[in-house]
Amino acid sequence: MTSDRAKQQMASVVDAHTARLVDVSHRIHEVPELCFEEHAAHDLLCSALEEAGLDVERSAFGLETAFVARAGSTGPEVAVICEYDALPEIGHACGHNVIAAAGLGAGLAAASLAEDLRGRVRIVGTPAEEGGGGKCYLLERGAFDGVSAAMMIHPANHELTRMNAIAVEQIEAAYTGQSAHAAASPHKGRNALDGAVLGYMNVAALRQHIRPDERIHGIFTRSGDKPNIVPHDAAAEWYVRSPELDSLAELRARVVGCLEAGAAAAGVEIDCRRKAPIYADMIDNQVMLNFYIGNAASAGRIAREPQGAAVVGSTDMGNVSYAVPSIHPIIKVAPEHVAIHTPEFARHARSESGDQAVLDGAKMLAMTVADLWMDPDALERAADELASSLQ
Repeated sequence: MTSDRAKQQMASVVDAHTARLVDVSHRIHEVPELCFEEHAAHDLLCSALEEAGLDVERSAFGLETAFVARAGSTGPEVAVICEYDALPEIGHACGHNVIAAAGLGAGLAAASLAEDLRGRVRIVGTPAEEGGGGKCYLLERGAFDGVSAAMMIHPANHELTRMNAIAVEQIEAAYTGQSAHAAASPHKGRNALDGAVLGYMNVAALRQHIRPDERIHGIFTRSGDKPNIVPHDAAAEWYVRSPELDSLAELRARVVGCLEAGAAAAGVEIDCRRKAPIYADMIDNQVMLNFYIGNAASAGRIAREPQGAAVVGSTDMGNVSYAVPSIHPIIKVAPEHVAIHTPEFARHARSESGDQAVLDGAKMLAMTVADLWMDPDALERAADELASSLQ
């Protein structure tokens, strides 16, 4: 079978599943679930795969809302990744419903030709991308063992070959002071909230003197019980981001120093701890991207290299990209002025453009799987490129 013929058949499979894929996207969008709580999305995607005849391992690798489905008996194995968790308050403002449905469609299309093309596909359902590090746990537990390449697609407001995905560490700073009556005996208290606020101000000053491609942002998660009680307990949550893991470690030390200084000034104790696995920066594999760019063009989408900081963020797909050749391209579902992680973007994720991104994304990913299967040395070149990147 020629490459063009294989891709035409894969596109036809996606077209045949149009109603199902759009329905899956809409149903996930309508029931937004936070990290590690994606039970409805997990069951919906697993049922769709099972109904198509695939073997599915539900609650895979010790994570209740993860799954793995496989097709093909011989040849190199390529992983197609689904994400499906949402954000607090603003739901699928990152468009993970699109990611899930596009991954489902790509998996079904690739599975339909796996035996004919002598390849294997592994469809991996990865919970808790929005801060929980689901892929990090799956990677540690062997979910990507034996995989030769991995891929997913992410919606945004541009058509890009890659996202500017930088490394991130989540830090929870817990402050402990001494409660007292704020009017009768304030001198007996040690204000934990003061420590948190002073730490925040220190970080605000630090922001002037970090690299332009680094980011620090935080919120208070505990701040006391009543104004007339000196807060004995306070907490803040921080995201510290830097382009690479090494520079992230340096920036983290500076941020923690700011937080500890605030605690010292207020006379309270502080405990800074990592809240979730560190997300690595994303290593996008150019060998794989070259195939994807051609397949995107065949779908009428011109994927361009990002100019400046077109779409900046962090993803646990970065950790996967350090282990196996990977791509994380961006598909446009919203106008350029509509940023991800906003209520307006959430509306676009369930719009006509979101539905079209599901179908186009599924085809583009499936076709890229076909290229990796059919090009005799593509995966070897991709592996060599990754090895060179890690040196």
